Amino acid sequence: MNMNILIVDDYKTMLRIVESLLRQLGFSNIQKATDGSAALKLLREGAFGLVLSDWNMEPMTGLELLKQVRADAGLKDTPLIMITAESKTENILAAKEAGVNNYIVKPFNAETLKQKLSAVVGQF
Repeated sequence: MNMNILIVDDYKTMLRIVESLLRQLGFSNIQKATDGSAALKLLREGAFGLVLSDWNMEPMTGLELLKQVRADAGLKDTPLIMITAESKTENILAAKEAGVNNYIVKPFNAETLKQKLSAVVGQF
C-alpha cells in the first residue's frame, strides 16, 4: 500500500476521481501528471510501482507513453494500466501489443479498479 502510483490524465476531474478511488482502497503515495511527456519525466526521476494512464491525451498519448516506458531499460518493468473510454478491440489489441498490464474502460468504480489492480500488483 506504500507503493508510489502515478496517475496520468489530461482531465483534472478524472485525476481527482482516480486519486479518490485509490485512497479509498488504501493507497496514499499518489502523484499526478497531465500528459504523457510530464509523466515520463516523473517516471525517470523517481521509482513508481504502478502507472494508471489515460489513453487520449495531447501532446503524448497514453499509448505513446506506454511505448516509451517499455523502450526504456530503467522503466520497462513498471506496471502500467490503461484507463480509457475507448473499448474498441483494435485499441485494446494495440495496448496489449505495446505491453500494457491491464485495461480499464470508463466509467468504472472502486471494485473494478481493485480487481484490475489486484491482477497486476497482487492482492492488497
